[in-house]
Amino acid sequence: MEIKEIIVVEGKDDTVAIKRAVNADTIETNGSAISAEVLTRIRHAQEKRGVIVMTDPDYPGRRIRAIIEEHIPGVKHAFLDKRDSIAKNGKGLGIEHASDEAIRACLKNVYTMTDTTFQSTISKEWLIQEKLIGHPSSKRRRELLGAYLQIGYTNGKQLEKRLRMFQIDEALFIEALQHVNQEEHS
Repeated sequence: MEIKEIIVVEGKDDTVAIKRAVNADTIETNGSAISAEVLTRIRHAQEKRGVIVMTDPDYPGRRIRAIIEEHIPGVKHAFLDKRDSIAKNGKGLGIEHASDEAIRACLKNVYTMTDTTFQSTISKEWLIQEKLIGHPSSKRRRELLGAYLQIGYTNGKQLEKRLRMFQIDEALFIEALQHVNQEEHS
């Protein structure tokens, strides 16, 4: 599988994992303190070939995504599910621990957060009703929802925004909820 865009990752081990799974070029941020020089390289890559941001499914990874999105709107995002990024010994989390298959699947489902005019019909009340916010099982249900929709894990405050950003419509949301309910009861 060849990727036209340049993939932004956090470090060298992530680059090794990406290149093991697909034919692609990468830019490494070297952690969550992204320098102006790295942002300039990402901006240039976006202008020339496009960029896919693929960071670890943790707080620093989300922070990196937010910084890049703020400075370079229109980049694409690929979200690796947390379950697919846990080290075999259980003591690490990151792209470098993902299987080649998980990386390829993640890169087949990229999103662009550009259309701010999209009006979502998915309300906070609906999220509460579906036990995605304010319920003891909410975190697990959001994990399942994020994995199914390939939008990554979010906390309760971020969920409504993420659904709008990725233009998740009512039909897809209902389909995802059915999947979440099946997974929860199996």
